[in-house]
Amino acid sequence: MNSMNLTNLKEIFIENGCKEIYVKKLSSNDNSKNQVYFARGSWELLNVLPITDITHEEAGNWEEERFKARINFSWLTDDGIISPAPESKLILYPKYPEIRFSGFLQRAKNAPSDLMTQRLADRLFFMSVNEQGSILGYVVHPDSEIAKEFENEQGLGELGVFSIISLLQTVNSRTVLLQELSRIHQLDWIDSKRLDSEGNILPCRASNCGGYTLEAELGVTPNGYSEPDFMGWEIKQFGVSNFKRINSAVITLMTPEPTDGLYKTRGADYFIRTYGYPDKKGRPDRLNFGGIHKSGEIHPTTQLEMRLIGFDLESGKIRNSSGKIALLDRNENETASWSFASMLLHWNRKHDKACYVPSQSITTGDRKYKYGNNVILGTGTDFQLFLSQMALGNIYYDPGIKLENISTKPKIKKRSQFRIKSKFLPNLYKNNEVVNVIE
Repeated sequence: MNSMNLTNLKEIFIENGCKEIYVKKLSSNDNSKNQVYFARGSWELLNVLPITDITHEEAGNWEEERFKARINFSWLTDDGIISPAPESKLILYPKYPEIRFSGFLQRAKNAPSDLMTQRLADRLFFMSVNEQGSILGYVVHPDSEIAKEFENEQGLGELGVFSIISLLQTVNSRTVLLQELSRIHQLDWIDSKRLDSEGNILPCRASNCGGYTLEAELGVTPNGYSEPDFMGWEIKQFGVSNFKRINSAVITLMTPEPTDGLYKTRGADYFIRTYGYPDKKGRPDRLNFGGIHKSGEIHPTTQLEMRLIGFDLESGKIRNSSGKIALLDRNENETASWSFASMLLHWNRKHDKACYVPSQSITTGDRKYKYGNNVILGTGTDFQLFLSQMALGNIYYDPGIKLENISTKPKIKKRSQFRIKSKFLPNLYKNNEVVNVIE
């Protein structure tokens, strides 16, 4: 047993840049031998736990299909010292689905081995995520002072099997976001612009400047990594002709490059020369690869079929951890594919809280944008919801890939887009609402 109290523990988490503590009462089976059960029935917890890498493992004689997700986890000592546990990982079982915590004692100095190796019910496991994306953990005996204090904690939130202690009176990010979007709406037409990596305002003249202009107004610098944009919210704009009709717009959800297939092994140049087609507008010396590719359908131009391999629509679950989204040709050659592991790593952290903002544009003369007052908010997602919508054809692959100057100096533009119509967005989130930002 240890002498730390709950107040001191909270202060240590706060000093390390944490805003919430997730607390689980451990069962006797929650130990280093059996792993620690974190979630069952959903992978929603992945929305708050940063994953650094994810791989799949095939089912063995005694094992089930699973993913292994690396995390940056450390134990806190009673003195507030951070002690890394470098072999820590999350084991994701798609069958249930389920999340278990493993490897937390291996090569970990100052780890609470006495508590985490025994079968003792009602130990308390405290976990939090700091501003750098590191996960900190602390565990106590059920008869400790801190365990008794926790029983009297009031106003706790919930996330699956975890109780949530709020550490700070933090600003409500939803309120701030809606206030900013109200201000931007009332600016009316805004000159097209973008921010560079240092926050300097630059002109923007490309066709995709609607998103850059909105991000510039929000003070968001362009990022190429899978983290949310504004105070934990992923911001996406989409063009409309009428701000009162926002349910029929097409929205690009993400643009990941293929992780396998001929596109990866032979290169994008080979892919487009093999499966592309002459520019339909007659522009010379150019091949394109585009069009809406839906699951289970052969595209009439590219003659490629999109398939979900290892996903069961009826149950809505991943059945094969080596599963993938694949484009196959008539001879069953895998021309391009995206592993579930790679897509899962991208999706949950970036899309847990998403805001979709309608826009209109002026493209003659100086490019300008204005943004609508009705925005779509979605919170609480799961990658298997994404796959379900893809299996139904509501999410589809709609690339914009081209090869120019074929006979002289070939130049490739890569853009692999997964898109959805706005009316299907509620199917991706547990909570979905349309909010008028000026009310």
